[in-house]
Amino acid sequence: MPVVPATQEAEIGAGVSLPGILAAKCGAEVILSDSSELPHCLEVCRQSCQMNNLPQLQVVGLTWGHVSWDLLALPPQDIILASDVFFEPEDFEDILTTIYFLMHKNPKVQLWSTYQVRSADWSLEALLYKWDMKCVHIPLESFDADKEDIAESALPGRHTVEMLVISFAKDSL
Repeated sequence: MPVVPATQEAEIGAGVSLPGILAAKCGAEVILSDSSELPHCLEVCRQSCQMNNLPQLQVVGLTWGHVSWDLLALPPQDIILASDVFFEPEDFEDILTTIYFLMHKNPKVQLWSTYQVRSADWSLEALLYKWDMKCVHIPLESFDADKEDIAESALPGRHTVEMLVISFAKDSL
């Protein structure tokens, strides 16, 4: 696995922290975060760090859409990881508000996010336009794997997983 070259990464809505843990194992400096309103989630992040021999990783409470001392204290990031945070449409704008704040610390930062398509009615497009961001879909085929093997589920129904890279729109740089 390639080593990530000295990047500063944050994972928002970390949950069990798999993307952040993997990035740290590849050499990135990582800060994990989950909701400050859910201390149990922050404890799960800490436990994941301990179980993966990464006790040095910083875990902070960030509540999407809220300005806090922890948010203000975050250093500029190179990459923001977010695995399946676009779950509830009522959270979409709060998530993008937080990302917008972090993008102002480093306008070249990118949000790398995976999400499960749950409804064709849920769209980020208007919010991305509002916050002067753009989005690029990363096709599953670009991961050099058989599409049938990626995001496979035995559950009934459609379980399509997508990857997005969100950044500032070019005219805002």
